[in-house]
Amino acid sequence: MPIIQSVKRALNILDLFDDFNKELKITEISTRLGLNKSTAHSLLKTLKEQDYIKQDLETGKYSLGLKLVERGNFVLNSMDLRIIAKDSLVELSHKTGNTTHLVILDEKTGVYIDKVEGPNKTIVFSRIGRSVPIHSSAVGKVLVAYKSQQELDSLLEQYDFFPQTGKTIKDKMKYLEELAQVERCGYAIDNEENEEGVYCIAVPIYDHSFSVVAALSMSFPISSVTAEVKSQTVQMLKETASTISEKLGYRSIKKHFLNNKTGGFL
Repeated sequence: MPIIQSVKRALNILDLFDDFNKELKITEISTRLGLNKSTAHSLLKTLKEQDYIKQDLETGKYSLGLKLVERGNFVLNSMDLRIIAKDSLVELSHKTGNTTHLVILDEKTGVYIDKVEGPNKTIVFSRIGRSVPIHSSAVGKVLVAYKSQQELDSLLEQYDFFPQTGKTIKDKMKYLEELAQVERCGYAIDNEENEEGVYCIAVPIYDHSFSVVAALSMSFPISSVTAEVKSQTVQMLKETASTISEKLGYRSIKKHFLNNKTGGFL
């Protein structure tokens, strides 16, 4: 089936905008995509007419339009997982005062599909719709740890273990050791590996097919971490994940716990 170049180019324009490029001039857009200005202008005019792009009349710079927010919210609200897990995230966040997250795997990165901030909010990196590296985050480790060897090999092929902080895992062998630990314990930690000053614990969420479909996590200041806090947090996360998994059809949880090898709710 042929690729429609004009559609692809329009989508490529939208992909240029991120946290570091919130506004772009037409010359920047055309240069980055290798397009002549007239082509870029026609594409931007079309996107602007449909509210996917907006333009500052004073500076002439372009930025993402509100239509993307509308479409994005529609997709997120359509996701059964997010809807099913919402009450559990809110309850856990209110009970602990900490920030809770719901994250899914999208190719080689995790993506935040929900976040509930408690009074003790500390993490600034996370945001609904934002991606998170699988090697530096607790949620990423959980999402990868239960993959088959074939899936794992494919996922980590030419993977870039770039450092988010000075504590980030930087090589494949150490990462695989970490994943094995996650699989044994049924939870993962991020000890300032993704964001300085922030400690995070994550556990898996299962569906009816016994597959890990998401990660549930809680973040809090590294200064508040003690053995007791860690133990209590792991237990609360596993109990909450168990509730969500049950709603997704994972009916066997109350009848028998999975053993450590399969990352069960212990």
